[in-house]
Amino acid sequence: MGRKRAFGWRWRIAGAVVLVALIGGGWGWWRLQHWRPETKAFPVQGVLVGAGDGRADFRAFRAIGARFAYIQASDGAAARDPAFSRNLAAAREAGLKTGAVHRYDPCVPADRQAANFVTIVPRDKSMLPPAIELDTLADDCPTRVSEAAVESELTTFLNEIEGHVGQPAVLKVSSAFEARYPVAATVERNLWLSRDYMQPDYGGRPWTLWTANAAYRNEASETPVRWVVLQP
Repeated sequence: MGRKRAFGWRWRIAGAVVLVALIGGGWGWWRLQHWRPETKAFPVQGVLVGAGDGRADFRAFRAIGARFAYIQASDGAAARDPAFSRNLAAAREAGLKTGAVHRYDPCVPADRQAANFVTIVPRDKSMLPPAIELDTLADDCPTRVSEAAVESELTTFLNEIEGHVGQPAVLKVSSAFEARYPVAATVERNLWLSRDYMQPDYGGRPWTLWTANAAYRNEASETPVRWVVLQP
């Protein structure tokens, strides 16, 4: 009888331990989804949005602490974010600083991508520096593109779009792109790096912008957004 009681208590204790672990894990998961860097450490924070994020409420973002918004604008030689103009106007009306993002395609000639960008992004010196998203590798290009060609075409693209906006661009580099084409070491532009919850170091030099939470859940939007901070 005593053995049965002892066995029963062991199961109850084990069950309680599992329950506590599940609760703790759930709380930790919730905290990570709702995490962003402290404003004491990073006073200037903002969002990155595009059509895929649904209709953005920029006034609500400002209310929770956003001071700027980067907005997806163009992709490669022809694709354009259908919400760019609407998001740009709404973010400005909410009193946020705004910047445009172009997703760079290493398979496509620089001049065609630059033409796409300058057609949709206004020439406005009040805007933040444009951000060039470097994530797609040249592995699946129809014809082989060498690493030297990627760097050369990227430099041409930067020269063309910077002539349009009148200021240097920011390189929004993924860790995979940097590992293949070390542009941080060869192209002298400010860096925008990404790593959830921990400051990124794969650029090999200090970053200017950091996507600190790529799926930040918050009270200002129904869907998670990419939360970005500026280096103080």
